Amino acid sequence: MEAESGFNTQGSGMDVTTRERTHSWSDPGTLAAAATERDGLAFLQAMADGTLPPPPIMTLVGAGVESVEHGRVVFTVEPAEYHYNPIGSVHGGIYATLLDSAAGCAVHSTLEAGVGYTSLDLSVKFLRRLTADSGTSRATGYVVHAGRSTALARAELVDGAGRLVAEATSSCLILRG
Repeated sequence: MEAESGFNTQGSGMDVTTRERTHSWSDPGTLAAAATERDGLAFLQAMADGTLPPPPIMTLVGAGVESVEHGRVVFTVEPAEYHYNPIGSVHGGIYATLLDSAAGCAVHSTLEAGVGYTSLDLSVKFLRRLTADSGTSRATGYVVHAGRSTALARAELVDGAGRLVAEATSSCLILRG
């Protein structure tokens, strides 16, 4: 028997219980257009208060913006089974997604309307595992340096008990004009 995941479990004696999750998202083009009309802080605050929908990656991961201020952004996520890797804990790609989003959005919160950014790099240090029992986890990003053409940001991911799970540093290219 072939499990939905693509792993062959035939003859393994494994209990292959299928779970299902539905994913819906808003048109990302509409959100991208709104990003050019507002400064970064106003844009992110509108996502946080629900005026603007979240980007598809956040609905896919099940994360959301908790708070936004100039140079600082906090994302939250409830670790769940659908985040798991093959060894039964949250996949490192979920950590990286949250940390990259927090660091990048912290940079975005400092930008004027019509100015964008893109990540140049992301360096992640994994310190402990997350599971579905870890509680609401928070990725907090903050700007370390904001220059005209590049910015440096850091982000920390903590579990529901406030323990540091991972941290990251990101350089961002500022896209003007």
